[in-house]
Amino acid sequence: MGNLMVRSQSGGIRASNVSSRIALLVILVSLCGCASVRDWLPSPPSFGWLPSWAGGSKKLPPLADIRDSVISVQWTASAASPKLFMFSPSVSERVIFTAAHDGTINAIEEQGGKSVARIDTKAKLTAGVGAAENLVVVADTRGQVLAFDAAGRSLWKTPLDGEILASPVVSQSTVVVRTADGRLFALNRADGKRRWVFTRATPPLTLRTGASVTINRGIIYAGFPAGKVVAVELESGRPVWEATISLPRGSTELERVADISGVPVFDDTRVCAAVYQGRTGCVETLNGNALWTRDISSSDGVAVDGKNLYVADTDGNVNALDKTSGTTVWKQDKLVKRDLGTPIIVKGRILVGDRAGFVHAIAPDSGELVGRIATDGSRVMSLIANGDRAVVQTERGGVFAIAVR
Repeated sequence: MGNLMVRSQSGGIRASNVSSRIALLVILVSLCGCASVRDWLPSPPSFGWLPSWAGGSKKLPPLADIRDSVISVQWTASAASPKLFMFSPSVSERVIFTAAHDGTINAIEEQGGKSVARIDTKAKLTAGVGAAENLVVVADTRGQVLAFDAAGRSLWKTPLDGEILASPVVSQSTVVVRTADGRLFALNRADGKRRWVFTRATPPLTLRTGASVTINRGIIYAGFPAGKVVAVELESGRPVWEATISLPRGSTELERVADISGVPVFDDTRVCAAVYQGRTGCVETLNGNALWTRDISSSDGVAVDGKNLYVADTDGNVNALDKTSGTTVWKQDKLVKRDLGTPIIVKGRILVGDRAGFVHAIAPDSGELVGRIATDGSRVMSLIANGDRAVVQTERGGVFAIAVR
């Protein structure tokens, strides 16, 4: 959603469309070798959204009326404040789990939105939730991965030597955790013991994001700095291939930030991703060979259906590209400057959230806006598909189930 933090090896800051003030702070931190940018910012530290003095409260363009919206709010619930971290819900056994910085995990019935359980982790959380089959996993400010059962009983706690901003991913026997410096840790699902760690070199400046990974057929797909997608064996941590979606461009380190800041999408024979200050494209699942790339920059992820790839670019245009060739099918330009997030697909509709708390629905064949709902007026922090509905978690901690017709 453009909520980026440029991270140097000595510190970092998050910014939307990286304004000149943000760039200056990053450069100063890089030069002075400060441990963190936190001292330069208003309290609390800007781990999440763009501060108002950096342009975060600019007036948004007006929206055209939509008479017969194909989406509607089914129910609402609440989580505590994320405190500028990015949290995404997870669904397991017909229960939606949400987390917040104050250490609470809320279990919500997917039908009706009733809260059925509340877990107090007794920690300050930075990421979550990963959930599957009576296992709920989050991460805290001390770099610890915390696992609970659905009733709230603590199962295990594993310290990792790194900050964790991405939601853990729970597979059949393994929990995969990504740290902010790009390392991948595989933990035993039963007891949290470390199985392996995958690491690779990173450039001097990178985007600080909460992007996690995709797991399919025993392979982990992860996006990295310098426009790289890496495939890693889930069982062993052995790299299978590394592909380049987009090479860095520019004469300065800041201009050469070209990172995949969303989660790569697996689609049968291809893996697709978008690169900030770079390109959008797909590579072959088997060997990572490039299939196509387009000069479309995005600070978020992509969505893929039977025909097209959908991506919101850094200007706020929603683009539909033929997933086989990369040619443009349509471009929706009525949401520019709204700082859009990663699109999702629910019941054949393209849904995308913005920083004013709206969720927009787009027809996949024409690109026409066919629906809109308002949440609580704060940024749509995450938007996930849950069967025939979508689930939203906002910056203020609102949780909304969206029905699609």
